[in-house]
Amino acid sequence: MSRKNYPERFRKDAVDLYESTPGATVRGVAADLGIDRSTLRGWLDVYGTGRKTAADGSAAASPLTAREPADEAVSGEETLAQRVDRLEAENAALRREKSTLATERDILQKAAKYFAGETNW
Repeated sequence: MSRKNYPERFRKDAVDLYESTPGATVRGVAADLGIDRSTLRGWLDVYGTGRKTAADGSAAASPLTAREPADEAVSGEETLAQRVDRLEAENAALRREKSTLATERDILQKAAKYFAGETNW
C-alpha cells in the first residue's frame, strides 16, 4: 500500500471538522473522509487547538489533548465568554437540526403523495 500525501489545507480542514462537529469522534470523521484514524490523530496533534464541540453543542476540551487550566474558570462556573460560545454553538446546532427535520418532512410528504397515487387496486 502506498503512502498518501494530503495537502495541508485538507489536513487543517479535517481537524476543523472534528473540532467543530457536535459529538464527532475520531473514528467517525476519519471514516467520513476516507483516512486512517491514526492519521487524523496525528493531524490533531499538529494542527489541533485542544478544543472540540460536545454533543450538546457546547465548547469542551478535546479528550485527545491535555486540558489547559488557563481556559477553565477559577470557581468552576463558566465565564461570560464561555457561556456566549456555548449558547451560540447550541443555537447553531438547533438551527441545523431544524433544517434537517424540515428537509426530511418534505421528502416524506412527497413520498406519501407518490405512494398514495400508486394504489390502483
